[in-house]
Amino acid sequence: MQSAYLLIGGNLGNTEQNLQTAIDLINKQCGIVINKSSIYKTAAWGLTNQPDFLNQVLVLNTSLTAQNLMHELLLIEEKMGRVRSIKMGPRIIDIDILLFDDLILNTEILTVPHTALPQRKFALMPLAEVAGNIIHPVEKKSIRHLLLNCKDTLDVHKISPSA
Repeated sequence: MQSAYLLIGGNLGNTEQNLQTAIDLINKQCGIVINKSSIYKTAAWGLTNQPDFLNQVLVLNTSLTAQNLMHELLLIEEKMGRVRSIKMGPRIIDIDILLFDDLILNTEILTVPHTALPQRKFALMPLAEVAGNIIHPVEKKSIRHLLLNCKDTLDVHKISPSA
């Protein structure tokens, strides 16, 4: 079994319910979610003229390869109604692989660790909550260290404790 650290998020519809639906589908199709962070609210990053996002990190035990996991996650997004029409635009659900054990992978459809992770507080905060001592395989620093040194100035607020 491998450990994958996923970031789920969205800003359309009933966002908290969409996060739970994604968790249920990930449990059904990808492995077992063994831990999850609190839910965090963040202003949109990149394309800022849109509703705030809710984000949560999941720790997944999976027997899938990173590529097969990404394929399944894309199917879940599609099943939930994700339409990719505007880059960084509003979405029902977004599921990213942040880390996959200590794998370093760069293919056309998947880069692990997620290349933007060290620069995005909205991903680092929930990840630090559930895996703060994990070492980023490229940066060679803990997630907690990356968070403390992150230059991202977006406000990120915890809105609910992990369940």
